[in-house]
Amino acid sequence: MNATVPFVKMNGTHNEFVVVDGRETPVDDPVALGVLMCDPKLGPGADGMLLVLDSASADVRMRVINADGSEAEMCGNGIRCLARYLDEHEGRAEAVVETLSGPIATRVLSREPYTVSEVMAVPAIGAAIGIAGFTGVPVDVGNPHLVIFVDDLTKIDLHELGPRISGDSVHFPGGVNVHFVQITGDRLRVLHWERGAGATAACGTGAVACAAVAIFAYHFTSPVTLDVPGGTLRVEWTPGERATLIGDAVVEFSSTFG
Repeated sequence: MNATVPFVKMNGTHNEFVVVDGRETPVDDPVALGVLMCDPKLGPGADGMLLVLDSASADVRMRVINADGSEAEMCGNGIRCLARYLDEHEGRAEAVVETLSGPIATRVLSREPYTVSEVMAVPAIGAAIGIAGFTGVPVDVGNPHLVIFVDDLTKIDLHELGPRISGDSVHFPGGVNVHFVQITGDRLRVLHWERGAGATAACGTGAVACAAVAIFAYHFTSPVTLDVPGGTLRVEWTPGERATLIGDAVVEFSSTFG
């Protein structure tokens, strides 16, 4: 384990991350470090660790280590934090980031407050399934999601239903991110349960998945505004094309770990 690791604690719509620049401080065991740093008793605490690395095909490469040590293919809120990090540390207002789900283009739209757009994958909407008494729509946005529209979010026991559906190995052998959605006028209210992190204040790729289903099946028009526990996100999408996610990127503090 590395002796001392500099990091920046950040959040995107209150989805919490520690950003570690592996180009400056090589990390011996990213999974072990991520688990320690995400633990609020042992480290600064976060939903995930974002490890910045060199890339042969993009400006940088991002690895996402979840709080439980699993690795995510992509992280929509996290990549906005990385975009701000690159802007502030390297003067990159625009960047292409290599992820396990493919290249993601980011652009800083404003700095007071920091707002970042990211061009994500083409949402692939699957056939609806019945699960745990609900009807859910699978959506692949470079990582797996299940979107469940309900009439009343206050009746949803997220801490019971989230892990039960996310861990349903029959439907989702690799697990799935679960999102409960309520339509409120021309907006969406969403609760998230993320594989590897549990209940989170926001899920960027999940927001794209929810907006895609709203546009595809509920006649919403782009852009779609989503109210999540951590704030507000906006998704622009034309079916068949890549989706764009727009949201904040907040620096909490910088420090060292170890």
